[in-house]
Amino acid sequence: METPRIACRGLSRVLSSGGKALTILDGVDLTLAPGEFVAVLGPSGSGKSTLLALLAGLDRPSSGDVRIDGVNLGDLGEDELALLRRHKLGFVFQSFQLLENLTARENILVPLELAGVSGARERSDLLLEQVGLAERGHHYPAQLSGGEQQRVALARAFAAQPAILLADEPTGNLDSKTGEHVLELLIELWRDQGTTLVLVTHDERIAERAPRRIHLRDGKIERDESRAEPVA
Repeated sequence: METPRIACRGLSRVLSSGGKALTILDGVDLTLAPGEFVAVLGPSGSGKSTLLALLAGLDRPSSGDVRIDGVNLGDLGEDELALLRRHKLGFVFQSFQLLENLTARENILVPLELAGVSGARERSDLLLEQVGLAERGHHYPAQLSGGEQQRVALARAFAAQPAILLADEPTGNLDSKTGEHVLELLIELWRDQGTTLVLVTHDERIAERAPRRIHLRDGKIERDESRAEPVA
């Protein structure tokens, strides 16, 4: 049997708020196969971003565990977690999170150089071309529009060909037309690279593009919907 790319069992996160226990996630069980694309939906406060942080090992669960390719993140120290993120995970954020003092090309080069990828410059140029920014590689983030910055962020996230890509509201700061273009690029890159894609969104229209949709409410999985047909 194929090892799941991501497996969560009994995943919970409880915080203290005003002297009371506040449950953010409550016993979540979730399994994702290699190459799967799932959208995680839910209202504000449902636990979407907390789930993403736990999957990335950026936060520790109060109970339960997360396994990446069979490795329990709870067994790893901070240095080991950092290495796992470097070699297996890519991230796309709503706020782009580009390094302002680096050009678009240099932002894409960072994960390639950290991972020791050969031909890093050639790959960064190829990715810039894929996201339609071949002529903008020498520009700094402040010289790019919001849509262009998010396209650079997509190229950076896929640069080292991560096994898993975690996207937190990647179109949230964009107008609808630009957001649709960015989403198309995200789906195209996912298809080309076979990455397991976890996309957090509150937008049902965006979630409809995913073959599988997880609905969170009050920290629990309310519905898990799958369909056989490919993304349009």
